[in-house]
Amino acid sequence: MEGRTNSRRRDFLRSAAGGVSALSAAMLGPASGKTVGANERINIAVIGTGGMGTSHIRELMKRKEEVNDVQIVAVCDVYQRRLNHAAELSGGKPYRYYKEMFNQEDLDAIYIATPDHWHAAITIDGINRGLDVYVQKPMTHTVEEAKAVWKTAVKTGRIVQVGSQLTSEDQWWRAREAIDAGMIGELVWAQSSYARNTGDKGDWNGGINPLAGPNGVGENNIDWNEWLGPAPKRPWDPDRCFRFRKYWDYSGGLATDLFYHRLAPLNIALTPRFPWRAAGMGGIWVHHDSREVPDTFLMTIDYAAEYSIHISSSGANDVGLDDCIRGHKGTIYMRGDHIEVEGNGPYREEFKKKYGAEKVNIACQPRDGHTENFLKCMKTREQPHLDPYTGFKVQAALTMSTDSYRQSKILYFDEKKLKVTARPISLPSQKPGPNPV
Repeated sequence: MEGRTNSRRRDFLRSAAGGVSALSAAMLGPASGKTVGANERINIAVIGTGGMGTSHIRELMKRKEEVNDVQIVAVCDVYQRRLNHAAELSGGKPYRYYKEMFNQEDLDAIYIATPDHWHAAITIDGINRGLDVYVQKPMTHTVEEAKAVWKTAVKTGRIVQVGSQLTSEDQWWRAREAIDAGMIGELVWAQSSYARNTGDKGDWNGGINPLAGPNGVGENNIDWNEWLGPAPKRPWDPDRCFRFRKYWDYSGGLATDLFYHRLAPLNIALTPRFPWRAAGMGGIWVHHDSREVPDTFLMTIDYAAEYSIHISSSGANDVGLDDCIRGHKGTIYMRGDHIEVEGNGPYREEFKKKYGAEKVNIACQPRDGHTENFLKCMKTREQPHLDPYTGFKVQAALTMSTDSYRQSKILYFDEKKLKVTARPISLPSQKPGPNPV
């Protein structure tokens, strides 16, 4: 990774966003530029080769064996041990710094699995170099970065897939069809959760190599300045490096690590929209270690289309909420291999008469997985399942909820200016709210 100061972070955001205005969802049509031929092998580089990056490498190597339409030609990491392992596993050329890797002429696409605070910079640099990008969730670390990624993708015509694999599960697309067909009436609210009990150890407290660091010798060397990159400069801290999701400088905690896997699919089902307002609550109730992010978090988002989404999570209890979508005439339950739709309240008889039963099961159909979808879109230039415009909308809601928690205030999204504000933004049918105190 290439280091930069916080002012450079602002500079790259301004540069990326410049020259593109009044963009809308309709502009995210077929991309243009460098295209991989239908029968060509796709040359891929993986940047960030920890747990998730290694999973991508194994998946791509398996695909190479079975389909032989991809090849890992480069790997990149600032931690020498991980880089050595990734190069041995994949056969790709190793690089410590991604911009040096971009000089390799045979690249078609990059997979980004770095800590969150690097996602935007590498994505924007990659698509400006003519590469298609698969970037792990969350798409970015901030709302402004998400906007910059989206605008740059539109401007350059590159394919960007955000790595939240559940959006490629067919149940969410079946739910969307059921909603569009009016099966549950007007949307009211949807719920989801991501609950797990990590015991006394606590979330994200994985192992630390005591020999690793900026003074580490050989494979134990980590270029700490490059790891920090656009984040605030701090002295070497192994906890921050190996357990970065515990700290606001690099992560949004539960919201951006886990909720992305819940809110992104719900956006597919409900039709992707920007949030109207968001609130986050919770706290560090159990795991009182060095973490800054809460171990229990609850998020509620209201949308201008007049429905709400609630998502809750804890790393201290694994009993969560059912995934369901409520309308004023019925409810959809997500069941994995099918969705279950039932009538509600005074509309039960109407539902039974129309659909022949009190509950209707709609089976899911085969659908390309997330990687398959990305690779196909590289060749067809169609937009993938989780394109950057949808990713921007999801990121806005998640980041607003974490900032709401940190600031103890409700936050709003100004869709005309595409920015977050603490000033109340009225719904189209409402009078403007009072000025904040």
